Amino acid sequence: MKIVIALVFTFIGFSSFAQTDLDDYKYIIVPKKFDAFKNMNEHQTSTLIKYLFTGKGFVTVYDDQLPEDLKFNRCIGVVADLQDDSSMFSTKTIINLKDCNDKIVFSTMQGISKEKEYKAAYSEAIRESMRSFNGMNYNYTAKEKKDEAVTVNFRNDVKKLDESKAHKVLQVEKAAEEVNVKRAPTVISEETEKTQYYKDNTPVESNIKKTETQKPAFKSLEVKKPSSKDMWYAQATDNGYQLVDSSPKVRMNLLKSSADNVFMAKTDTQNGMVYQKEGNWIFEYYENDKLVLEELNIKF
Repeated sequence: MKIVIALVFTFIGFSSFAQTDLDDYKYIIVPKKFDAFKNMNEHQTSTLIKYLFTGKGFVTVYDDQLPEDLKFNRCIGVVADLQDDSSMFSTKTIINLKDCNDKIVFSTMQGISKEKEYKAAYSEAIRESMRSFNGMNYNYTAKEKKDEAVTVNFRNDVKKLDESKAHKVLQVEKAAEEVNVKRAPTVISEETEKTQYYKDNTPVESNIKKTETQKPAFKSLEVKKPSSKDMWYAQATDNGYQLVDSSPKVRMNLLKSSADNVFMAKTDTQNGMVYQKEGNWIFEYYENDKLVLEELNIKF
């Protein structure tokens, strides 16, 4: 009985400590691309995490849309880092909150999903991890500031900062902010229960000197979609991977090439190549002199 009571008080003490730590931070910063992934907002993880934090009462911003006070003082915000501990048969996630010194100030419970489809699996695991914030009455508490006049010491003379000049500086900064607000947004995002969407319309300078009209080598090809249940699991070999199904049976062999995420592929009936395009794995091969593109569900 004494052990149970001690554990209860220990848990209460830890929860209070975590609550106090998070109350010290005004913002939660969500990266558009987590280190665990290769693509921006892969499997809609960034938009989902931003939506869930906002729903729990936190002020959440993307890492490229920081408000002015956060740009000036990076330490009033923490970065949400997605820790991906997934294995071949389950998706596992932990969300760590890191301060401006890259120190973890809070870690969630591990969320686990057995879903085979990536988007559904990460959605279920992340939502389970976010249960760690249930019942947390977050309330940002700014650290106390001393209301003292700014002074400049020179040869034992103390001169107060000219308040009129400081007022003019503030007016200029406010006018600049109003101009920025009126400009058309370059980033469009939506984080709701049914939709997590992110698009960056920031113009990118082109390095193309001259454009020429080129005829496409092939007409637009339709990509064959795989069955949602047809998941293949990658097992490392000396020269690449072998893909097996749940039986398990070897369905395809992948051989490494000189390019990243591009493999020479071989099945019992076809030879071709497998590469990653827009976050999906594509098997490209010829069948009766016709080029075929087939999407694969591969779990590495």
